[in-house]
Amino acid sequence: MAKGQYLTSYQQSIVRRFYSHRDTVLVARLQEIVSDLAVATAGKAADKLWQRAADTMLKAGAEQTDIDQIITPRNLAELARVAGELASAPRAKPSASPTRRSQAPSDDF
Repeated sequence: MAKGQYLTSYQQSIVRRFYSHRDTVLVARLQEIVSDLAVATAGKAADKLWQRAADTMLKAGAEQTDIDQIITPRNLAELARVAGELASAPRAKPSASPTRRSQAPSDDF
């Protein structure tokens, strides 16, 4: 952010929720890509979907070697297995922010 720009407490809570649920969003995105790849025909569309799958796995924290082992041979079954494992993995609960105050919600949107 540029110098002097601050977020209101409401905006901070939105950003905090975004990052606390990011793993869930990435897993859902990867599952959607798997289902799209299952019905996609070979060509540019499939190439783009495989690239999106690699990018999503990288953002989800997968190792580059693991990504290469799935994406290079275009192993859809393995990609689906990884997406399923990520979906069923227990999620770490976000810790409460030490600066968080318990106060009544305000209407300063």
